[in-house]
Amino acid sequence: MKVAFGADHAGYALKNRLAEVAKELGHEVLDLGCSGPESVDYPDYAAAVCGKVTEGAADKGVLICGTGIGMTIAANKIPGIRCALVHDLFSAKATREHNDSNVLAMGERVIGPGMAEEILKVWLSTEFSEGERHKGRIAKVTGLEGASAIHP
Repeated sequence: MKVAFGADHAGYALKNRLAEVAKELGHEVLDLGCSGPESVDYPDYAAAVCGKVTEGAADKGVLICGTGIGMTIAANKIPGIRCALVHDLFSAKATREHNDSNVLAMGERVIGPGMAEEILKVWLSTEFSEGERHKGRIAKVTGLEGASAIHP
């Protein structure tokens, strides 16, 4: 699998470690930065990673910032992206099985590197369940892309 990685200045160290873990697992890694502690804008890296996913140059993406929140918000503005902010193993599995998430976000200031590695392993190895109810829900979420107001 080809996995694109991106981080801002608050997440680059964890991004580098997780990219190495992905390589150790046999995945091809696209490292889209950043590469140091100098302040950068997280939306730029979210856009770069998500662009690779939506254009098919990467199968999945991983985004790291201080909390994971900013990256998740930015990523989910991009049509076709289903980014999940995950800091536990149950959610890592559930978001792949039920939501077919294609981008994973984590916060370096929130989670330790050992747990982040385990989350990455679970997330990369879990397949979408292909359940009809999940497919229907994902279709509804996709239908929200570009919507300005939704009334049930």
